[in-house]
Order: sequence, then C-alpha cells, then structure tokens
Amino acid sequence: MKDSIDPIRLEVLKNRFTSLTEEMGAVLMRTAFSPNIKERRDFSCALFDRRGDMVAQAAHIPVHLGSMPLSVAAALERGDLFPGDMILLNDPYRGGTHLPDLTLVTPVFFSGDAPDFFLANRAHHADVGGMTAGSLPLSTEIFQEGMLIPPVKIVRGGEIDRELLALMLANVRTPVEREGDLTAQLAANRTGERRLREIVAQYGLEETEGYCRALLDYGARMMADVVAAIPDGTYRFEDVLDDDGAGGDSVPIRCSVTVAGDRATVDFSGCAPQVPGCVNAVQAITLSAVFYVFRLLAPEEIPNNAGCMRPIEVRTKPGTVADCIFPAAVAGGNVETSQRLVDVLLGALAEALPGLIPAASCGSMNNLTIGGVDPRSGELFAYYETIAGGAGGSPEGEGASGIQTHMTNTLNTPVEALEHAYPLRVRRYALRDGSGGEGRHRGGEGVVKEVELLGKARITLISERRQTAPYGLQGGGPGRTGRNLLLRDGRERELPAKSTIEGLPGDRLIIETPGGGGWGDRGEEGP
Repeated sequence: MKDSIDPIRLEVLKNRFTSLTEEMGAVLMRTAFSPNIKERRDFSCALFDRRGDMVAQAAHIPVHLGSMPLSVAAALERGDLFPGDMILLNDPYRGGTHLPDLTLVTPVFFSGDAPDFFLANRAHHADVGGMTAGSLPLSTEIFQEGMLIPPVKIVRGGEIDRELLALMLANVRTPVEREGDLTAQLAANRTGERRLREIVAQYGLEETEGYCRALLDYGARMMADVVAAIPDGTYRFEDVLDDDGAGGDSVPIRCSVTVAGDRATVDFSGCAPQVPGCVNAVQAITLSAVFYVFRLLAPEEIPNNAGCMRPIEVRTKPGTVADCIFPAAVAGGNVETSQRLVDVLLGALAEALPGLIPAASCGSMNNLTIGGVDPRSGELFAYYETIAGGAGGSPEGEGASGIQTHMTNTLNTPVEALEHAYPLRVRRYALRDGSGGEGRHRGGEGVVKEVELLGKARITLISERRQTAPYGLQGGGPGRTGRNLLLRDGRERELPAKSTIEGLPGDRLIIETPGGGGWGDRGEEGP
C-alpha cells in the first residue's frame, strides 16, 4: 500500500477524517444542555484506528491530546466489544484526566469480530458528585472528587443501560443537565460513525486503513523534521506551583530535554513527589503537555495524530506530581499542573531556540466553581468556568490579552448565558491594565472578573501564579501575579489561590488573573 499512496488522496482523506471529528464536536456543542459544553466548548473529539492509535483530532482541547488515546486503550483492554456498544469512563488512572471529564468510546465494526476503528469524545461535566459542587474540590484523595467510573458499557447493542445511567444520575447534583450532556456525547459519536461509514463506503476498508497508516507515518516524518531543527544538546528548566491546596509549600516542576538528531527525550522524572493536595497529574496529562508543545514548534500545520509522538520519548517517575499513583487527588492536576508542565518545557526549549519561544503565559486556568440552591427555582445548580489571562510576549510581537492559553482552548461563558443559567450577576468583566510583563514585546493583560452571588452558595477556587509570577524571556519582565478577593459588606479580603468558602447573598467574588511575561529587553532594537 505504501508505494501506492497518492499524496493528493492522502490530503483529501486527512481533511475528511478531521472534518468528521469537527462535525462530532459541532453536534456535541449544539445538543448539550450545560453552558460549560455548549458555550465554553470544553470537549474534544477524535478518530482512532484498530490499534487505538489516534488518526485525527479536532482542534479542541490540548490537554486531551495525549490522554484520549489512553482511554481508548482502556476500552480495548476491557474486551467484549460488539457492534452498537459504547464505553464510558472517567478514571484518571485508566486513561482519564480528572473526574469531570467523561470519555465516551465507540467501537466501529466493518469486518470480523474485532473493531476496525474507534470514535471517542471527552466532555467536561459541570458536576459528577464529590465533596463540592463542580467536582473540583480541594481534595486529598480521589474518592472526594466524585464518581469514579471505570470502563463500563453505557450502551449495549445500541440500547442505553438505563440502570447504570440511573445509578450515575443519583450521585450528581444536576441530573437533568448531566443526562442531557451525556446524550449529546452519544449523538456526537453516532454522527462520527455515520461519516466514517460514508468514507469506507467510498474508498473501501483496506484503502481507508492504508491511508490511516500513511497519515501516521506522515505525522512522524513532520515531527522528526521539527525535532531535527533543534540544536543537539540537553536543556533544563525549573518552575514551581504555588502550593498543593492542602497546606503544603511550593511544588517544584523540573524538566530536561535532550535532542539528538531527529529524536528528543523529555524527562520529567525530577519533579516533586506527589503531594497530599489535588495538584497531582497522571501521566496522560504529561504526555498531552509534551505533544502540545512540540506541535507549537512546527513551522506549518502538522496533523493531530499518534505518529507525531514517535520521534519523542517522554520519561516520568511514578509517584511524582507528573505521574501520580492511585489514589492521589488529581482535580487540579489536569487544569493547573498541566500549565506548569508546559511552562517548564517551553522554558527549557528557550535555551535551544531563543528566537522562537515566547515568554510564559498566565500559567493558570483560574478555575472557579460555584454551587448551591438556585433561589429562583429551588433547584440545585453547579457552575464551572476557567477564566482567561494574558499570553506571553514572543519574538513575533506582544502577547494577546484576555485569552485562554496553552492547555485550555475553551471560550468564556457569555455574561448573558451565565446570568440566565445561574443565580449570579457579573458586575465587572474587563482587561486588567498593567498586568502584562514589560519588554520589547509586552505580555498580554489578564482580566478582572467580578461576580455577585444572588443566593447562598459554596465557592471553590483552584488557581495558580498568585505567588510566583509568569517568567519573562530574553530580558523581558515577569507578568503580574493574580489575586482572588471577596467583597462582603463593603470589606475586601484576599483569598488563597486554592480555597473553599461559604458565600452569602450579595457577596462579590473578584478574580484578577495573571498577565503574560514580557519578551526582550526594551533597550534593544526590534528585529
């Protein structure tokens, strides 16, 4: 088959496969119930071959890049897959990231008793139980974070397992919204299967699979060229997380990158041991961070597929914050530690590629969850959002302001949608002037978001860069650290980076997110 690969057909099928995953995402977005999915678009969709290698992923959430294949692998290991089945899981230790991310895997059969392809989507559900609404608590073990779902058949032979679904919905705060979002995930995979069957009907199974393999080889060659452009050598960088959310000190994150020809070894084994708090990351998250960063280095568009990782070896040490072991708490690892993994990898590569790598972006997803009883309806609600910050300045120019950076690729929740869905009022939403780092190319500005509670609610914050600033590069200054504030009865008090508080009607929560680091000495001439 290799000698008969037509480069034009390869490009056509590459785009057909990607279009398939993009359409899955469109269905998921348009049919979901929660603002977190239909407005913020906190989901990813992908296509996999019979071995579980990712063939295509839509341009959705970077933190899912390296982790969704492990979910498919978990479904494969489960076995007993038949036409019409769908596997649901969220177990971070079996291919998941953190518990709110529910992954749905559909095997697709064309010949024989084994699946020929897999379709998968992952969506962040605004609540899956646990000790606080939103399922992102300041936990010290995973059991506090919500339902732990191993790979189970939520659909058997085309029929939803209603008893399993009822068990799940009985353990969440917002069952109607959860069922709606899960049904949207089912619809997305069914749409993907229809489109995949159209492709196979047009080209035949053998040719379709042959071009899938060719796409993986193509991705591997492109990534090998990217790595070969990096000077040989070993490059190191270190940064920290502010704290673990359980009273611990700062948490070191260390990375070394060794480049030899067209191969790279990325080593995170020097990271701190896993911690009591919730900022531990499973290995899947570390793989995603590496995949994301090396794709950034490509001078042209590179496919989102498993072949891209062939030239790169990732080393981690089990029992560290970059590869934690069960039952470590992981709620914040997916959202905060993932950002710092990117920061240190980019910092290491800046030594090798000083004219390419940008300064640090805000370095936090600024996670906010609010839950309680909606005084308007008497129903429970659970609100979750990540809040944008500033991007780092780069050799190309100033960093973007008020934008989701790196491992998150979500939108914001529009004020109108937020106020319609929840007992909250947005009092202020603006850029945070002066928060970007100084430099020849300034860092982007963070944002200020002020939210008023209209009823009693429990608030949980998981944020970073409140003590350690986003670094500048090549003489640029650091971005300004963020702040979390509570305004009650006219008195303002600062909240820790990671905190849970009981909010009262009229309370105002003010979140000031970090700016990006600056790039270049202002005294130097521009390029």
